[in-house]
Amino acid sequence: MSRFDEAKAIYSKIGVDVEKALNTLKDVPVAIHCWQGDDVVGFDSRESLSGGIQTTGNYPGKATTPEELIADLDKVLALTPGKKKLNLHACYAIFEDGEFADRDALQPKHFDRWLKFAKERGMGIDFNPTFFSHAMVKDNLTLSSPDENVRKFWVEHGKRCLEISQYFAEETGIPCVMNIWIPDGYKDIPADRFAPRARFKKSLDEILSIPYDKSKVFVCLESKVFGIGVESYTVGSAEFCLNYVTQKGITPLMDNGHYHPTEVVSDKLSSMLLFHDKVALHVTRGVRWDSDHVVLLDDETKEIAKEIVRNDALDRVFIATDYFDASINRISAWVTGVRSVQKALLMALLEPSAEMKKLQEENRLTELMVMLEDQKTMPFGDIWAEYLKRENVKEDYISEVLAYEKEVLSKR
Repeated sequence: MSRFDEAKAIYSKIGVDVEKALNTLKDVPVAIHCWQGDDVVGFDSRESLSGGIQTTGNYPGKATTPEELIADLDKVLALTPGKKKLNLHACYAIFEDGEFADRDALQPKHFDRWLKFAKERGMGIDFNPTFFSHAMVKDNLTLSSPDENVRKFWVEHGKRCLEISQYFAEETGIPCVMNIWIPDGYKDIPADRFAPRARFKKSLDEILSIPYDKSKVFVCLESKVFGIGVESYTVGSAEFCLNYVTQKGITPLMDNGHYHPTEVVSDKLSSMLLFHDKVALHVTRGVRWDSDHVVLLDDETKEIAKEIVRNDALDRVFIATDYFDASINRISAWVTGVRSVQKALLMALLEPSAEMKKLQEENRLTELMVMLEDQKTMPFGDIWAEYLKRENVKEDYISEVLAYEKEVLSKR
């Protein structure tokens, strides 16, 4: 009997159908963020990274061209199992033959190379307007700016991105999640908290005024508690974003690094799912603040996955990764993070959740605690190894990553 068969038998004793868990996991899409590969630089601007975002480290091998980034993404796809999507930022527009379009003039054709990439790999594309690292970010403000020229520029950018998102959905046949996040805020205590938020609301209304197919494009709004340089006031706060998405019937997006360090998204998910048909996530790992560390198989990642699975919400939650670490090999950072999300989902699928819920309902909390503790030493690793085998993905990825670094990254 193989180790997998033995592990499968052990899980069967607690009422878990391992085959069902494996078959479910392979069809759960995880959107892989493109910006890990080049430290959130993009291809449309030479502006330095801004908007309360900071990438630290200078590990060799950063992608600097579309060709390099595409090659790196292909390596990541080969080293990660399951179903994936591409999560793309607008600043990754690829211009041909010397052409250039500013962000308020972007067109679907500026992303055709990405569309070709996704189609050839059977992937959908999610999209993000880029409201940072640009000369038109004035005084840390974009959609909430009192300068009407600035505000209108970014409104037009949002509209163009909405049209591009629908283009992606129609061309791939897979719905596109378009996420709006702005860095707007103030470093010190503002005199007027109301007016910037009123302008932000007006801007969002204008972006959403253009027609789009809500069955193909899921517009999201992402909140944040603070950023570097905007520590005292963030226009797009949790309260603003939650109220806006509720009023407009769009999709809330929660980044688990965008809240106070004592808050956890895992505890928020059940509430959100009660009131929203769809919920989107950016899975990251904040260390003391929204530092976008590589996702690990830590407690919060596991708890987020448990909440999705326990609430039967795999088809209601859009899962994407969002982090960037320039201090280590970027391919390894990508693969480690994506695999960690997938491991957490598999762990959740291997829970006897119905039995655990029954114990809670019957107030048999002692037995529930013991059951939860017993699962920590279940042979999960053997199930994960079998999953990788079935997906034709090697368990040892660091060897391939280091070989790729020697053969490709070190020569850039």
